[in-house]
Amino acid sequence: MLNGAMLVWFIFAAISVVFVVWDSITNAPTSWVQRMAWILVVVYTGVVGLILYLLTCRRPFPGGHDAFTRATWKQSVNSEMHCLAGDATGIVIAASIVPFFGLTNGWDATIEYIAGFICGLFIFQALMMLGMYQGNYLKAVRKTFFAETVSMNMVMGGMIPTMVILATLWPESEDPTNATFWFRMSLASIVGGFIAYPINYWLVKNHLKHGCMTLPGLDGPAPCLGFCSPETDPDIKNSQPIPSSTHDSQPEHEGHTMTMQTLPFTASSFWVVGTFLFLLFAILVTNQFVPLKF
Repeated sequence: MLNGAMLVWFIFAAISVVFVVWDSITNAPTSWVQRMAWILVVVYTGVVGLILYLLTCRRPFPGGHDAFTRATWKQSVNSEMHCLAGDATGIVIAASIVPFFGLTNGWDATIEYIAGFICGLFIFQALMMLGMYQGNYLKAVRKTFFAETVSMNMVMGGMIPTMVILATLWPESEDPTNATFWFRMSLASIVGGFIAYPINYWLVKNHLKHGCMTLPGLDGPAPCLGFCSPETDPDIKNSQPIPSSTHDSQPEHEGHTMTMQTLPFTASSFWVVGTFLFLLFAILVTNQFVPLKF
């Protein structure tokens, strides 16, 4: 039964990936970073990722992308894709390697966390967001550290229990050459993504993390719609300035003017500690079902 379920899953996952790649090339007025994030997320989450892409990111018609993606919940899903794509990539790479060293499951999970954090922060956040920080990589690392940390902790709070428990139920899934490995990682990515959504919604709603931005000039309206100018975001155009002590201004990101806020050190520390406590709670719950050994 498991083999049949996996076969159906992989078939639909392959179709989903092909569609998102095709749509990213032909119909996506977003940055290459956003497109890559969605492609990777759909690779890991299959048809679930495709459904989210259709609901929150895919342009419904020329000139309609800004309006379609403007809702905060859609912006939050798009924002989370950066984190999930980077974290899951690092975790999958690490999970593919650690079995060859014969480590205990506790050390496996630790290495996977570190790999996910490194890949998520230093590549998918800082490196790919250089344009938002005037090409200053160290500044990009510093400015994205908070959002990546709290989001990553929530992702792992969902992925660790799923990976560890399913590895016990399907021992063969620890072998990266076995199909169950990729099925297990897909399920873990889906759970991690859903667990991390609330914190990403909070980050986007409070302007602590960017959402989905439409590239200027790439979403021009179709002539038959009767419009004559590209879409603009009234929230950006009409936004009021924020006191300098509570925000960082990035003059331009993919052509859009943005103002991102920052939390005071005490508040950000509270949230970081809180997400680490949630991660610890997830580990303790996992340990009740499958002992984590170091």
